[in-house]
Amino acid sequence: GLLIQDNREAVLRPGDLAIYDTSRPYTLTFEERARLMVVMFPCDALALPSDCVGQLAAVRMAGNAGLGALVGQFIRQLSENLDVLNGPSGSRLAANALDLVSTLLHAEMDITPDRLTPQALLAVSAREYIEANLWDPQLSPAAVAAAHFISTRHLHNVFHESGTTVASWIRGRRLAGAGRDLRDPVHAGKTVGAVAARWGFLDAAHFSRTFRDAFGASPSDWRRGA
Repeated sequence: GLLIQDNREAVLRPGDLAIYDTSRPYTLTFEERARLMVVMFPCDALALPSDCVGQLAAVRMAGNAGLGALVGQFIRQLSENLDVLNGPSGSRLAANALDLVSTLLHAEMDITPDRLTPQALLAVSAREYIEANLWDPQLSPAAVAAAHFISTRHLHNVFHESGTTVASWIRGRRLAGAGRDLRDPVHAGKTVGAVAARWGFLDAAHFSRTFRDAFGASPSDWRRGA
């Protein structure tokens, strides 16, 4: 098959993987009958800037060895056992699948760093730092900038190019983690406050308001599945 997007062409063989952005023009054609597996997710579900993902669109990732084989096999197994995606364990499996996709894309960037601009590479590094420190209540734009030896203003400009802000990205990743934990049986014995603190929220009232704004339900109602 042939995948085309952004003036790039990927010739896909059985088992290969590739990513493309459905919000922009693309072409996917096959010379004969073919069976596809498509995993769709919002771009911000990955711990990667959207422009980085875009620069990896229509790039063939071999599915017969290495990470491509591992990720492809995991996704195939999920597609053949869709019933396991129900309930809290299903949410965890979906998160695992996206983590694997993120890892695969990171590996592709390591192999071909010339695909990405210095700004894009900085954006990836900043998001990786944020992801590793979400638990820290002191995590802030200033802390992220200092860790990368750049000014806070420069960091804000990098995130602005991706259509978001540093603070909103941190808040969104923390809320996503807290939302998963509240419905995860593994954390059923923890109080809402303990779950919130695990993701850097020390003010219970602030966490409750922020969570309700994001999910449309209080943390307690969300935990009950309402």
